[in-house]
Amino acid sequence: MALAYRRVLLKLSGESLAGDRGFGIDFAVVNRLAEAVREVHALGASLGLVLGGGNIVRGTVASQQGMDRVSADYMGMLATVINALAMQDILERTGIETRVMTAIRMEELAEPYIRRRAQRHLAKGRVVLFAGGTGNPYFSTDTAAVLRALEIEAELLIKATNVDGIYSADPKSDPKAQFLPEISFQEALVRGLRVMDANAFGLCKENTLPIVVMNVNQDGAIARVLQGERVGTLVR
Repeated sequence: MALAYRRVLLKLSGESLAGDRGFGIDFAVVNRLAEAVREVHALGASLGLVLGGGNIVRGTVASQQGMDRVSADYMGMLATVINALAMQDILERTGIETRVMTAIRMEELAEPYIRRRAQRHLAKGRVVLFAGGTGNPYFSTDTAAVLRALEIEAELLIKATNVDGIYSADPKSDPKAQFLPEISFQEALVRGLRVMDANAFGLCKENTLPIVVMNVNQDGAIARVLQGERVGTLVR
């Protein structure tokens, strides 16, 4: 089947790597996520990944507990590098060539992020894992994901979560919450639906970068999105 999207940026939360443990890295979960990435790679799509670091440390939470916000955010950025290296190891065991690129220089572990080099890696069929957030405090990995998606000229941003998509309210607390298969940027703003943080969402809206919010636990879901199948919620 022909691909509806040939270059995408996949955003995975750090919590998704922890599985039911809630903290650290559950390698059984990472293996399953790596298999989903392998399926997408086999379709011939160019794929970039941004991983969060919330399974190790979340800067905003650490700062709320009294830590200096800037130091806390840098700790969170380092956590994303740990997650990227774990994902890289498992992906390369399956035969997929990868590169980890970081916004914070650490040449012994990964390449520094350079836009043209990242585009070259993607053109050669490598999966690129973008780590270190934006390299600046006060910005989330959601913002980093949108920024990298725009820089590599991705056609779609996929936000992989543990829910099926966007609802009119929190389905856990409101049994009448309705699933929304598609919504516009403007409607999401008017209804106050939290798709991602405000900075990241504003960048997507300004640059008309569509977002798919989907459940990463569904088998083959990411590949089906790339093939044009409606999975999760499309925001555009």
